[in-house]
Amino acid sequence: MVRGLSTLALSGALCLALPGAAQAAGAFTLSSPAFQDGGLLAQKYAGTTPGNASCTGENVSPPLSWANPPLGTKSFALLLSDPEGRGGLGVSHLVAYGIPASAGAFAAGELTQGKGFVGGKNSPGTQVYHGPCPPAGSGFHHYTFVLIATDLPPDALRAGLTREQLLAALQDHAKGAAGIIGRFGQ
Repeated sequence: MVRGLSTLALSGALCLALPGAAQAAGAFTLSSPAFQDGGLLAQKYAGTTPGNASCTGENVSPPLSWANPPLGTKSFALLLSDPEGRGGLGVSHLVAYGIPASAGAFAAGELTQGKGFVGGKNSPGTQVYHGPCPPAGSGFHHYTFVLIATDLPPDALRAGLTREQLLAALQDHAKGAAGIIGRFGQ
């Protein structure tokens, strides 16, 4: 101990001398260089399904990055859903988990290719990104990307879980979440 300073006073002095030393590094955030929160998604990020006139894009997943995950994070789960889809019943476009805590981003197209995560089952029945396909005339839909920090190791869950099964498995293991919304319409 420094002469004349108690442990409490010393830790307080260090906090003043080192801004942020005893505080979190900031809010847990999810962002994309391709669109702002609430902004429009480019056509190339829309789905491409043969025979479906509502799927007018290239099905390239947008790039995403995140920062400041909660302490103790061991893996992430990423969900993409359209709450207005199927007449308001919702559509799950991506169920991804087992993303290592050391990861901090997905490049454009990686979620489409199934790289860097364990694939769960989305509404179309695939284990990779399925881009927006809102029906013509239904207005803009909101595509909600939610990244969940967990205390589970990346290999803790089997592949193929639905959104609901994943959420049940993450009960008592979620440490925090960050989100971003992109809009798309025909």
